[in-house]
Amino acid sequence: MSVGLLSTANLPANLAKLSFSALITRLMPNGQAPLFGLTALLKDETASNIEHGYFSKTMIFPEALLTAAVADGVATALTVASTQDLVVGDMLRADTTGEVMLITSVTSATVLAVQRGVGTIAAGAIASGVHLYTIGNAFEEGSVRPNAVSIMAVRYVNFTQIFRNSWAVTKTLAAMPMIAGDGLVAESRSDCASLHALAIEKSLFFGQKFMGTRNGYPFHTQEGIIARVTASAPSNITTLLATTNWTQLQAALDLTLNTVTDVKSGNIRTMFVGGTARIVIHNIARLNSTYQIAGTDTSWGLQIDQLRTPRGTFEMIEHSLFNAYGSGSSWSKMAVIVDLNAYSLAYLRRTEDLEFNANGTPVDNGIDARGGTLTTELTSLIKNPAAFGIIYNFTAASVG
Repeated sequence: MSVGLLSTANLPANLAKLSFSALITRLMPNGQAPLFGLTALLKDETASNIEHGYFSKTMIFPEALLTAAVADGVATALTVASTQDLVVGDMLRADTTGEVMLITSVTSATVLAVQRGVGTIAAGAIASGVHLYTIGNAFEEGSVRPNAVSIMAVRYVNFTQIFRNSWAVTKTLAAMPMIAGDGLVAESRSDCASLHALAIEKSLFFGQKFMGTRNGYPFHTQEGIIARVTASAPSNITTLLATTNWTQLQAALDLTLNTVTDVKSGNIRTMFVGGTARIVIHNIARLNSTYQIAGTDTSWGLQIDQLRTPRGTFEMIEHSLFNAYGSGSSWSKMAVIVDLNAYSLAYLRRTEDLEFNANGTPVDNGIDARGGTLTTELTSLIKNPAAFGIIYNFTAASVG
């Protein structure tokens, strides 16, 4: 890696053209920014300020938890943990006995008045600690309209982040034919684009929200997926033990499937994994399956790219970024589960490519070099954190 202005002093031996040219192979398996690339297929938004707020709603499923036993089938006053989100006319079903009752009054924050035995199951005693789940509502003919219930939106705020990467080559070096590649100008420009995309990609996963100053000017960074899930859906984070079987993996994946953000596509998630995590998942499938491999004279083996559970589908993508620090790193042992239906980017400034000292472009302080800078300002929107998840510490597979 060379930092600063690229000149002939940085030139590797024999890279300058001698008598032939060839292509440079870039070591970027599977692409270095797949999540950022996928956002090109998603609907994006426009940010109008460095602080970008958005709202998220999650469907409510009201219930009442009895905190005092109901002695018989006559009592109509129920003491519960909370009457929040319950209104007159709601029907409650006792989880243990199956009795249905009708709420006639919300007396206080912890007391309900009900009509008992509204159904085929007779009213009877109910123990403390039993859940009373809502099963709809019912009203008499000519009834007065019920109280309105609204689902309150949760406001999330993220800050935009300015990403900048530059390339620069002395004009002497730019004029020299190279033995490989399309010339140093094209190579430096291409490297800059790759590093710019990678900088954005890293922030989409690992960024943390910050607002401060630097060099006397506002300085702000965005919050990535891991920080948002940690803050809003910590129960969706699982740290695996020394070995993991299918039952344990399914339980960790299942945490992300309790909400559906797009009824047209169902519960489909994208799971970005490190190399170690992918091998462990593959071995979990191998150890817990009966399979017959049909091969050819030149290929043999298994390669699993999709996991299916009773409740959802997980499309697995091995992320080269997670493998950057080796198979023993925590990143390589990690999986980040993303619901693309609930993910998008908001741009305050779309990527700007400003070059200097090329034909028709501005002169940069008279410097005898060519270069340019890519600048992007954006923030990420995770609109339903409950559909995202993180699994740490894939180490080894086991049967079960």
